[in-house]
Amino acid sequence: MSLEKFSYDNRTVKWFAYAAIFWGLIGMLAGLWAALELVIPGANLGFAPITFGRLRPVHTNAVIFAFVGNGIFMGVYYSLQRLCKARMWSDLLSKIHFWGWQAIIAGGALTLFLGYTTGKEYAELEWPFDIAITLIWVVFGANMLGTILKRRVSHLYVAIWFYIGTWVAIAMLHIVNSFEMPLSLFKSYSWYAGVQDALVQWWYGHNAVAFFLTTPYLGLMYYFVPKAANRPVYSYRWSIIHFWALIFIYIWAGPHHLLYTALPEWAQSLGTVFSIMLIAPSWGGMLNGLLTLRGAWDRVREDAVLKFFVVALTAYGMATFEGPMLSLKNVNAISHYTDWTIAHVHVGALGWNGFLTFGILYWMIPRLFNTQLYSRKWANAHFWIGTLGIIFYAIPLYWAAFTQSMMWKQFTEDGTLKYQFIETVNVIVPMYALRALGGLLYVSGVVLMIVNISKTVRRGTFVADEPAEAAPLVKVAAVANSKDKGHWHNWIEKRPVQMVVFSLIVVGIGGILEMVPTFLVRSNIPTISSVKPYTPLELHGRDIYVREGCYTCHSQMVRPFRDEVARYGEYSKAGEFIYDHPFQWGSKRTGPDLARLGGKYPDSWHFNHMLDPVSMSPGSIMPSYPWLFDNRIDKGKTPAMINVMRKIGVPYAEGYEQQSKADLEKQANEIAANLKKDKLEIPADREIVALIAYLQRLGKDIKTTASNN
Repeated sequence: MSLEKFSYDNRTVKWFAYAAIFWGLIGMLAGLWAALELVIPGANLGFAPITFGRLRPVHTNAVIFAFVGNGIFMGVYYSLQRLCKARMWSDLLSKIHFWGWQAIIAGGALTLFLGYTTGKEYAELEWPFDIAITLIWVVFGANMLGTILKRRVSHLYVAIWFYIGTWVAIAMLHIVNSFEMPLSLFKSYSWYAGVQDALVQWWYGHNAVAFFLTTPYLGLMYYFVPKAANRPVYSYRWSIIHFWALIFIYIWAGPHHLLYTALPEWAQSLGTVFSIMLIAPSWGGMLNGLLTLRGAWDRVREDAVLKFFVVALTAYGMATFEGPMLSLKNVNAISHYTDWTIAHVHVGALGWNGFLTFGILYWMIPRLFNTQLYSRKWANAHFWIGTLGIIFYAIPLYWAAFTQSMMWKQFTEDGTLKYQFIETVNVIVPMYALRALGGLLYVSGVVLMIVNISKTVRRGTFVADEPAEAAPLVKVAAVANSKDKGHWHNWIEKRPVQMVVFSLIVVGIGGILEMVPTFLVRSNIPTISSVKPYTPLELHGRDIYVREGCYTCHSQMVRPFRDEVARYGEYSKAGEFIYDHPFQWGSKRTGPDLARLGGKYPDSWHFNHMLDPVSMSPGSIMPSYPWLFDNRIDKGKTPAMINVMRKIGVPYAEGYEQQSKADLEKQANEIAANLKKDKLEIPADREIVALIAYLQRLGKDIKTTASNN
């Protein structure tokens, strides 16, 4: 059989590699800055775009979708061509994919800085970007599947299974979570409300971890670890179990982010059960990776690439052991809303995603440039600096989480809470300083890597089109009819279309069975008659609350614990949130819960608190928001806001749009008058007035019910 000559496209691989390095540094610096702001609140410089609430989504999106995203595409474009013995299907689609993804990242970061956000964690980009992501993801999928279909190798290697599973699941997650009703070019409201929004969001949020931060990287692991170790994958059978079990079980586990909340109990229990089951396929994959290094452990002492891979796999194992443990209710009672979750996520992000990416870069870049790595000593130094960075990052946050959670739950002998919330914050600020030191070490290692790779690139010659040759593909039918049919799983390993369809079915089952009952069975969300839609002014205030990212530090969910009921008031019910588009339950309490804040303090307290938090809460690490006192409420869009809200189910009366501006001004004038009584002069059309209106509304409806009873 004659061999066919062709070439691999290394140029697209190089672009994605450079983009991963560039955006990784930007995203990590944003994270470091955000970490410093928790120690030095004045680090926001009084500048709205870099306030913690806006900077944190920039950091998370940059690291997840820019650093890891480009890292995924870098590894897929490199490995897929070689596994399929084929150049990528379309160079044009490769270019559209690359530049389209970078445009989304740049535009997304800019709009997040400016405060345009959906307020849904890890899905904060507004609707034009959601559409753009969908289109670019289709381009990526078409290019990937086209390459697989024109391959010269019959068998689809295990890495390709994970690439296919990733593409299918992310497409489903992104589309379902992104249903929203546009209000303007960069403003929309989630189609879902309250409990349903929370369930969809964390179904997406958890599986963004599963199918963006995990499965594609497992695919990269199955290609690059054997290559670097020069050993075959330890167990082919484990790979099969690992793949199918992982993509089936992962999709069910989202509700473990909502334990003890107003989510129906059956959904919480399902999330817990499947989260615990996850440990089996996760550890199977980790062990399969580590055991692939059998016979090569002596090289780990010297080879920085293998060191990075070993720690990456260990971090993956730690994170995937910790995740199921966190889904246990007694453990979750401590971890949720504290820094434990932050530490857990960063062990995975810094160790698993970061170190695997660094190892791939150190292994791949010299090959793209046909040279040797400039300095192995620097690569080893990077490894140790990065490892120290992870340790200094994670351990203080674990300590902070236990400290804060235990302090929250302490009562005096008289049965009153022992500590004010601000006391628990002040105790853990030194831990935040150590976390920032860990981040600084980690970023320093990345800078050293950039210098090392730059010098490597300069000493080599880039091979844009790498020559290759392979025999043409033997038809599937011929293989199927042969006597040696091999393992039963070979059937699907030779059929990429069936692999796509089966993957979609497997990942779709869990999502459908969890979400459909929540939407169709009304008893899952009992209504509360006293809960009314927000007034127009409160709606503006809520948008400002979302814009400033207040949900990144405050929750609006009182869990049924003695200490939370004593500290905040009656525990939260599902029916309270039926008009919340999006929900605002939060995932971290750097500040106290706000679900029952309405009426707790006078308007003047909120005015002074937003202007100078320390004046009202000595020791507070909350930044000030002076621009709210200058910005005017955009009254012109009020009728449109009412109209959009009605379209997504909020029962405003027909024609209320015409009345809404007058009601807004009336309520704003009342608040301005209240402030004036306390000698605080502010025009009634300023954003701080709308925000006060919203904060004073929180929890009032449920208090009305309680007083009537």
